[in-house]
Amino acid sequence: MDDKRSLVITPDFVAKLVCLLPADRIYTDPVDCYAYAYDNTRKIFPPDAVVFPVTTAEVQAIVSLCNDFKIPLTPRGRGTGTSGGSLPEQGGVALSLERMLRIINIDPANRVIVAEPGVINQSIQDAARPHGYFWPPDPSSAGYSSIGGNLATSAGGPHAVKYGTTRDHVLGLKAVTGAGDIIRTGCYTTKGVVGYDLTRLLIGSEGTLAVITEATLKLTPLPQSYGGLTAHYRDLPSCAAAIVRVMALPQTPSALEFLDAGSLNLIRSRFPNMLPPDASAMLMIEMDGSEQYISESRAAILSACRNEGLIHAEETVDTASLWLARKTLSPLLRDIAPKKINEDVVVPVSALPRFLDGLMQLSDRYRIANVNFGHAGNGNIHVNLLVNPDCADEMSRAEKCLNDIFDLVIELNGTLSGEHGVGSEKRAFVGKEIDAPTITLMKAIKRVFDPNNILNPGKLFP
Repeated sequence: MDDKRSLVITPDFVAKLVCLLPADRIYTDPVDCYAYAYDNTRKIFPPDAVVFPVTTAEVQAIVSLCNDFKIPLTPRGRGTGTSGGSLPEQGGVALSLERMLRIINIDPANRVIVAEPGVINQSIQDAARPHGYFWPPDPSSAGYSSIGGNLATSAGGPHAVKYGTTRDHVLGLKAVTGAGDIIRTGCYTTKGVVGYDLTRLLIGSEGTLAVITEATLKLTPLPQSYGGLTAHYRDLPSCAAAIVRVMALPQTPSALEFLDAGSLNLIRSRFPNMLPPDASAMLMIEMDGSEQYISESRAAILSACRNEGLIHAEETVDTASLWLARKTLSPLLRDIAPKKINEDVVVPVSALPRFLDGLMQLSDRYRIANVNFGHAGNGNIHVNLLVNPDCADEMSRAEKCLNDIFDLVIELNGTLSGEHGVGSEKRAFVGKEIDAPTITLMKAIKRVFDPNNILNPGKLFP
């Protein structure tokens, strides 16, 4: 935290801001603003002011005012991100969308929900379920992350292996550009090819192009039933080989989660009798669909899981307990290390054996504790380097290890982020994946949407 940073906003700016919103929706006291200074990176960058619009018109007025004064404006959902995307690094105004909470329309006949960005992911699920539908994006933070945040990073989750990420389940958007214009993208129907696909451009742009104020979400019918399997392995290579075999089947699982030895030890610390003592890797597999489909899928997947390293595989009746254990992993990491460097890299599924082996070698080479788990069906592995930030030598080794991990990802034709976004945490490495001409084009697009560079300035690009 930089306590010496001078205020970006001026009394004149605050006076005009007060004309736009009631006093209870403007914070300028540093104590009040502090809650909007951090996200799940645990880094702290206090804004000079926090504002809480509740309509698109208010968002537009705030953006226009910030343009007039050249004030940085950082859109923010619930602050659950892990890449620093919602941190107001340059001060200015934090634009909290948490009070834009309306579900505007539920249209089961057309499989659509229209909602504002502050609506919690779980609230969308609760609204859709009575009509026989769900919204497939299901990040681990679904109970407290907002739709706006999910859109900002194109969030995924365990079920992305079958259903895709946020970008695949949005029909259209209303947004306010960095220039202060209200735009509508996409359409209300599942088919539509008029004009450029600005919807997919804005999703994943992390608030650098426009502020999304309304989203038309595409719903999916709830599966008739669910089935679960767990498979425990003596070693990591056997588990990685099984992942490749499972994903080569015509029966796609609805979730395929991987946990390494470090992850299993964390679960054992919380649920002592849940896992075999000799298991060093584990797969959690879910299937959904008709009873007949699940029966056929279970048999095929069980067969694919069998190899010399398999300890045992079994049908799981209590899938809720398994998912609870899986979702406790990330918080538990805080209990065993002062800091975790958390990355959500993705490699092609066929490259997972090489990648996981490479991770072990790099961890050993740099003497950095490492816990890995994630959405193996997509090749999306959450790499967690566990470090002590007060040990300069360890932090230096961790940075070198991370750099080599990213090089390995690119070598294997992967990507540096599958669902967390770039934000500030990964921006220094973007050039490893995106070439200079493409970055130049992206920056030109940014200037068209946001000519004064007020929206989330400094994010995404090295």
